[in-house]
Amino acid sequence: MNQFKFNNDKRTRVGNRFFKPIEKEGSAKKPSLSPSKHGAENGDALPEVDVKKEPLKFLTWNANSLLLRVKSNWPEFSNFVSNLDPDVIAIQEVRMPAAGSKGAPKKPGELKDDTSSSREEKQMLMRALSSPPFGNYHVWWSLADTKYAGTALLVKKCLRPLKVSFSLDGTVSKHEPDGRVILAEFETLRILNTYAPNNGWKEEENSFQRRRKWDKRLLEFVVQSSDKPLIWCGDLNVSHEDIDVSHPEFFSAAKMNGYVPPNKEALQERMYNFELLILTLNALNCRSSSKIHIWTSSLWCTLYLRITDMIVDNDAQDCGQPGFTLAERKRFGAILKEGRLVDAYRYLHKEKDMECGFSWSGHPIGKYRGKRMRIDYFIVSEKLKERVAECEMHGKGIELEGFYGSDHCPVSLQLSEGCKEDK
Repeated sequence: MNQFKFNNDKRTRVGNRFFKPIEKEGSAKKPSLSPSKHGAENGDALPEVDVKKEPLKFLTWNANSLLLRVKSNWPEFSNFVSNLDPDVIAIQEVRMPAAGSKGAPKKPGELKDDTSSSREEKQMLMRALSSPPFGNYHVWWSLADTKYAGTALLVKKCLRPLKVSFSLDGTVSKHEPDGRVILAEFETLRILNTYAPNNGWKEEENSFQRRRKWDKRLLEFVVQSSDKPLIWCGDLNVSHEDIDVSHPEFFSAAKMNGYVPPNKEALQERMYNFELLILTLNALNCRSSSKIHIWTSSLWCTLYLRITDMIVDNDAQDCGQPGFTLAERKRFGAILKEGRLVDAYRYLHKEKDMECGFSWSGHPIGKYRGKRMRIDYFIVSEKLKERVAECEMHGKGIELEGFYGSDHCPVSLQLSEGCKEDK
């Protein structure tokens, strides 16, 4: 293996990765991984730097395992971040387990290090995050119990969040299951980093039902958080319109092993309403002439056919590729409307872009080759709409150029300076 050192900046090259050496125990202060020690809410002293009140440039990326990216793609991604120089980096699908030994309560704000393998993985990840340009950022974690899901938020040290929390209800000490939320509040705005649960293919607790509950809570959050402008970013696991997927017909008709899901909630509601109609018609028949009875029987049949059609239509709303079912897309639209939110990318890019207009790409081999979706977003409050200067996806083509090993590409947002009265 090719190994050599650069003495001037104390970095070591191993293969194609550059890392700073780990300081010997006691020679330097151990980096803190606890979110509370990074934020300003507890009054902890932070290094003296020029403080900015408001972040202006943002990056979001589903890394599809941050450790794997460190092992395989870190030099390229580091160079990309250095050139872009974002104020805030939101990462989803970290896939690092939370601290806590087996059988003990977990600490979702800290990386696991109670076994030799977990310590080695933590050291590798922290070396990468202490090397340029990431050493210029404070890091907050929200992690699952296992190598699943999880989010991270990196904020430049010149920015001081007023508060960092990890749940949609704003409770600082509480983390969402699987570490799907990090919410940072600044003087002029809030940043919400989320990794939305996949809708799945079936009417099951961990599929449709879980996603419906998530969307309901998101709707409640955006409506109740309108007191301050919001930037909501991350892997939202939904493509809002036909323009947001490369092949709408393919994704609309997609099935898992031929399975066609029922919409149990809608079916029960329709049948309940239908039963009420039948009871009403029967009551009318008992009090009416035979001519009216014939008329109501005909009406009964018409209503039966109409309601059956409605049930069939409603079933179809949960059919298709997860992230592109009609039910998910309608709920997402409702969140945007009720929260007075704007899709920053679509606000600037009105036309379909088959080369650079999608953030997720299917496997390069097989039926999903070339099938792409836009499921990673920057959603901003209408109050910020006129300040959206740029919103770009940094991957292109079916060969995943600019994806840095993930199946998602980074997405960036640039805001223009706000007015003094806004600050």
